[in-house]
Amino acid sequence: MPPTDPDARTLLALCAADAVEQDTPLLVRTPTMDYAVFRLADALYVTADLCTHGPGSLSEGYVEGCEVECPFHQGKFDFRTGLPTAPPCDTALRVWTPILIDGQLCIDPHEHRGEHQAG
Repeated sequence: MPPTDPDARTLLALCAADAVEQDTPLLVRTPTMDYAVFRLADALYVTADLCTHGPGSLSEGYVEGCEVECPFHQGKFDFRTGLPTAPPCDTALRVWTPILIDGQLCIDPHEHRGEHQAG
């Protein structure tokens, strides 16, 4: 069973929370994964940067509301849930729960959300 105590998790600091702008995804590269970070009003969201349908980088995508359009095939995802909202995308993105600590956006990189078939 995964730990439920936040102190028991291994957290990864991605960026300063105030570095993320509305309608402009932020790419965060780490040695093991690239992340796309989004802001919608006062909330932050973290997804895998790589589209599940092709080689598109979602941090380079067009944002409208809570959706990001992949620049590769123009499929769309709801970045809050990772669920695809427009074809050709049909597989959800991996998403992480944002954790704010002293102005830093952190995630538990071992958390598994998303990555499932839509429908």
